[in-house]
Amino acid sequence: MWLEFQFRVDPPSSSVMLRPAVLSLLLACAVSLTSAAVVLENGMPVLWAQAAGQVTGLPTQNGILTPDPWHFPHRMSLHRLMIAATDPFMGSMGTNATDSPMWGLPLQLAWMLTSGRLADPTAATTCGLQTGDTMCISTQSWWGCVNYFASALPFLSAAQQGFMGAGAQVQMQVPEGVLGYCTTYADCATSYPDAMTKWDAFFQGLKAASLLPENEKKDALLGLFWAAQMASSYASAACNSRQSHYSSVEVAFSKSWQNSAEYVAAAHFQSNMDKSALFITPLPSRVLQVGDSAPNIADLSEAENHTLYIFSWMSSINSLLGGSLVRMWQSAMCSVTTREKGREMLEQLLLNPGFATSSFLSIISEMTTGC
Repeated sequence: MWLEFQFRVDPPSSSVMLRPAVLSLLLACAVSLTSAAVVLENGMPVLWAQAAGQVTGLPTQNGILTPDPWHFPHRMSLHRLMIAATDPFMGSMGTNATDSPMWGLPLQLAWMLTSGRLADPTAATTCGLQTGDTMCISTQSWWGCVNYFASALPFLSAAQQGFMGAGAQVQMQVPEGVLGYCTTYADCATSYPDAMTKWDAFFQGLKAASLLPENEKKDALLGLFWAAQMASSYASAACNSRQSHYSSVEVAFSKSWQNSAEYVAAAHFQSNMDKSALFITPLPSRVLQVGDSAPNIADLSEAENHTLYIFSWMSSINSLLGGSLVRMWQSAMCSVTTREKGREMLEQLLLNPGFATSSFLSIISEMTTGC
């Protein structure tokens, strides 16, 4: 959900919607520009050292694990524990310790913290503010709410599937008086059955014996992972009322940010630490306000302004095409072979800006011949 897109922008004309050049999808992160967001600290996600490295580091009550997902180190702990527990089953992803696609999740959470998006947007409390508890995640934050679905739900599923120890039971803490957040596996499975079913399938798939070639096994696991991620994203529509706390500019960006996951999910993108960091660092380092207009926001970097400008184009073109841009990309990502090519293209577009001159429609046309 943190990928950056770019379109080649031609001078306006009456045929602009129909010209392939305008439809060029530059799924490229502007790595040649200055990075903005801080997501790494000593080579690891921000505040990783404060996250629990063992399940025994989480609080318990009557034998039940009771992490507080509204305290940043506890929420980061959920990711650290999931990565540690699943790493033995991630051999098909590569030989590096940070090759697991699950690394994208803690880096995403780190960006939300350092950009101020986990703080109370209503100003009713000092939760998450420099003048208050900087480790507090506000239950009123749309970003914090959406991220709950990508943190608490997969952790509850992982525990249910035995990754946190045999018979481990978990109940998430929730601030007194706060309603609307599921806190146990049973509760979440009832409220968001599709998301929990897909996370269960992912964790079960990790343990399942497979006779597939390594590239096909990798593709299959990434497919399960992204299916679960997208199910969590769809379930997080429950957070939408919290968007009223933000400016229209921030809301527009948040929608584009969330929609960007459709592209990486379809290609079964391997969101390991290195690739995730490249995609996340150019994201805006503060909450957007009325009057912010990229690419001319004075207090944001060139990379941030570029990202926001391209997100705006992505949304506009996709809207003009009635959402068919996403559907065309998804149609092209129809097999192991085309998804491998799709992932390679994303990486080329990420690392080689010159590659971005290719027409999206011509790429789609070529890929769909293998479908």
